[in-house]
Amino acid sequence: MIPFTGVKVFSTTLARDREQMGETITKWIKDNPQAEIVDKIVTQSSDKEFHCLTVTLFYRHKS
Repeated sequence: MIPFTGVKVFSTTLARDREQMGETITKWIKDNPQAEIVDKIVTQSSDKEFHCLTVTLFYRHKS
C-alpha cells in the first residue's frame, strides 16, 4: 500500500446527498490541492430502510 498522511471520509444515507456526493468530493479535491489522492475505498451498506454510501479517500500532502 502507498503511504498516506490523511484520510477524508464522505458518507450519507440520504438519496439527495448520494446524488450530490460526486460534486461534493470534486469540490473537496479542488479546495485541497495539496492533497494527493493515493487510494480510495467505496463502501455501500443497507438494511430494510436505509442505504448508506461511503467514499474514503487516502491522501498524502504534496511536497
